[in-house]
Amino acid sequence: MKNIIPKTLITLANNLPCPLYVTGGNVRNFLAGLSSSDFDISAPLTPEIFTEYAINSGFIVNCIYKNTLTVKISDINNQSYEFSSFRTEQYERGHTPSTASFTNNIEEDALRRDFKCNAVYYDIKADVFVDPLNGINDIENKIISTVTNPDKVFCNDGLRLMRLCRFCGELEFTPDENTLLSAKKFSKQIEYISNERIFTELKLILTADTKYLKKDGHYNALKLLYKIGVLDKIIPELTIGNNISQRSDFHKYDVLEHSFKAVKYAMPNIRLAALLHDIGKPACYLKNKSFRGHDIIGAEIAQTVLKRLKASKNEIKEITNLISLHMYDLDSKTKTSKIKLFIAKNYDSYFDLINLKQADFSACKDNLSICPTIVKWEKVRNQMIENNTPFTFKDLNIRGGDLLMLGFNNINIKIALEKLLIECVIEPKFNKKELLINRAKEIKNE
Repeated sequence: MKNIIPKTLITLANNLPCPLYVTGGNVRNFLAGLSSSDFDISAPLTPEIFTEYAINSGFIVNCIYKNTLTVKISDINNQSYEFSSFRTEQYERGHTPSTASFTNNIEEDALRRDFKCNAVYYDIKADVFVDPLNGINDIENKIISTVTNPDKVFCNDGLRLMRLCRFCGELEFTPDENTLLSAKKFSKQIEYISNERIFTELKLILTADTKYLKKDGHYNALKLLYKIGVLDKIIPELTIGNNISQRSDFHKYDVLEHSFKAVKYAMPNIRLAALLHDIGKPACYLKNKSFRGHDIIGAEIAQTVLKRLKASKNEIKEITNLISLHMYDLDSKTKTSKIKLFIAKNYDSYFDLINLKQADFSACKDNLSICPTIVKWEKVRNQMIENNTPFTFKDLNIRGGDLLMLGFNNINIKIALEKLLIECVIEPKFNKKELLINRAKEIKNE
């Protein structure tokens, strides 16, 4: 492993009066044959003593966290490192330890971590692995087990429930029986975690396959999140779709599994929309025994869910918009003229929408062929391109400044541009500045 350790870190290790260890994910990944660029380091030194040696070895100290006994440093190459003193931790509720106490015992330090695969140490100076809890065995067998009694591990920090699922997806590991049973038993501990942290971890789970290119890692992680009962706690509006069947001529799976499959087939950037795209179906079915209108109801429910999870306003807007539009032209019978206007009106989200439609289509019966609606829409869009049809305001041969010159105010400029865009979509040859100026004058006088 020494070949991947930065020379500056080797110099620091040689200058210390005790071993300096690389810990956590970097060591785990090396032993598992995976890449990693982050270096977490640890030693039986207090932050104050470590800081002195780091400065004398040419490092910049960026921040010292006395409560958690951690120090952030960087070297002359701007490589960042997080140092942690060997420590024990005490928890109350939530994710962050209430207190941390220094120790010089490596096994005690290992026991305050989450999983054995993350509790293997590499001694830089001695060039040896130190494995106080037999974590290397877990890595070799691709399993995840907790550093101590799993009940204690999950009670101390409920976010570890989601980290378990994420690691299983990212690494293609499997939880051992005791860890899995305990995760199910203590799934309620997620209720003590802030919604912001839950949302961050959920997005990492939904892209778990991209971390180390493990096929279907995101799908497997999501299924595990449901299996241990955590998804029920964080998005009950979604999981109520379990065992709600759908028309067998269109669907192979119930509402919930269809949503999971949509995530499986979706591009990474729209997977949250894929997860929530049918969240309105259970509510519609339980009320009317029908799924009609689930796109609109679903957008409203998704907005409530996303607000609860502390998603950004932009995320909420984009996701709810995709959900509200995902049923449009489902039967591919909408007239071409209307499709043209629809594409232009929604061009900013068009490619995300067709990706969502493809994921939805594939999720019905694991059909990987191109969704017929997309074939139709893309044919229409290519025709629009050939005819020099404008898709957005930027494609119009008139600008807001031109409308200001004609006496439009800021509010009416957008209204005028929208009208001009629609007319140019209907008749692309109309997109000439002189014609648009004259038409704008007419609009102003209307």
